[in-house]
Amino acid sequence: MHALVRRTHEERVLAALRAGGALSRSELATRVGLSRTTLSEITASLLRRGAAVVVDTDAATRSGSGRPAERIALDPGAGQFLGVDFGHRRVHVAVADASHEIIASGVQPYDDEPWPARVELALGLVDRLVADHGLHFGALQAVGIGVPGPFTGGAPGGTPVAWNRHATPDGVQAAFAERFGTPVVVDNNTRLAALAEAVSHPGGPGDLVYVRLSDGVGGGLVVSGRLVLGARGYSGELGHVTADPTGVACRCGKRGCLETVASVPAILAACRRRGAAVDDLDGLAAAVEKGDPVVDAVLREAGTALGRVLGAAAMVLDPVEVVVGGEVAHVAPVIVEQAAATLRYELYSVPTDVPRVVRASQLGDRGGALGALAALFHRSPLLAGYPEPEAAGPHHLRRSAQ
Repeated sequence: MHALVRRTHEERVLAALRAGGALSRSELATRVGLSRTTLSEITASLLRRGAAVVVDTDAATRSGSGRPAERIALDPGAGQFLGVDFGHRRVHVAVADASHEIIASGVQPYDDEPWPARVELALGLVDRLVADHGLHFGALQAVGIGVPGPFTGGAPGGTPVAWNRHATPDGVQAAFAERFGTPVVVDNNTRLAALAEAVSHPGGPGDLVYVRLSDGVGGGLVVSGRLVLGARGYSGELGHVTADPTGVACRCGKRGCLETVASVPAILAACRRRGAAVDDLDGLAAAVEKGDPVVDAVLREAGTALGRVLGAAAMVLDPVEVVVGGEVAHVAPVIVEQAAATLRYELYSVPTDVPRVVRASQLGDRGGALGALAALFHRSPLLAGYPEPEAAGPHHLRRSAQ
C-alpha cells in the first residue's frame, strides 16, 4: 500500500512538471497538495534517478530577501523505460521518460536473422536513437521486450518455448541486462500489443480480445480488466486454433491453423495461387486499392476464417471489444469488415444489449513496443499478478512497480 501511495504521489509531481515546466519546490507543493516532507522525498528521488534536473533558480522573479529557490524540470533526454518489440522481420524500439511519455522511437528491418544478429541490430537502433535525440540512459529503470510467440516465459511456472530456432529468443534477456544493468521483462509481443490496446482504450480496460495478423498470427486476452497469461503462458494463442481441419500443414505440426489462412505469407500465397500478381504487402495494398476481385475473394475468405475463430473466443469470453491488428488489417480493411460480419453471425443467437465492437488497431506497428512499456509502468489493474522484472546485473535500479 505504501508503494502504491508513493507512486501515486510521484505521478502527480511528474504531471505537474509536465504541465508547468520548471517549478520550484514551493510551487510544486501548491500544485500537487503534498506536504513539504513528502515532496522533498519525491523530488530528491527524481533528481537522483536523473528523471528531473535543476534548471535554474527563481532569483529573477522572487521578491524579498532569502536564498533563491531551485527550479526543477523534467530532463527531456532521460530515457527511463525502454520498450523493444522483435517482429519476424523488424524490431521496433520506443523510449519513455519518467512521466511515461514517448520521447523517441524507431524501426530497424531485418531478414530472417538468428537471434544474436537481431539483438545486435536492436542495440544499434537504440544507439542511433540516443545520438539522434540526445538521450541518455543513466537513469534507465527497466527494459520490456516483446518476442514472437508462443513464448511462455512470463507465465508462473512457464518455460520459454518456440517452434524453430529463429523464433527462440535465446540470450535476449541476458544481452539487454548486460548492456543496461537493469531489470528486464520478456513476453510474447502480441500479448503485449493487447495490453497496449487495452491501456489506450478511452473507456478504460475491460474485456478485450486482440488478434494480430502479420508474418504469423497471435493474440491476447484482457478479461475483467486484467491481462491474462494462462497457467502455462498460452492464453490468447489464436493463431494456432484450427480454422480448417483439412487445411495445409502449419509450422506447429497441426493442419489448418488460423495462421495458415490469415497470416501475411498465407494470404499472399493464396493470391498467387489464384493468378493475382501479389508478391508483398505493397502489392497487396495496390490490388486492394484497384479492387482486384481475386484478392478481394482471398481476403474475404481469410476474414471469414478469422471471424469464426473470434466468434468461438467471443462465445466463451463475451468481450465488449475485439481488436484486429497487424499489417493486413491496415492495408486491407475488408478483412476486418468480413471478420466483423462473420462474428455477428456466429453470435446472433446470444442476446445482448451491449454492442460488440470489432475494429482495426489504431496503434499500428507500435503496439508491441508500447505494450512492453506498459508492462513496465505497472499503472493499472491490467497487470495485477503480472510477473515482476528480474533484477539483472550488479547495478540494477529501482523497479518501476515500486
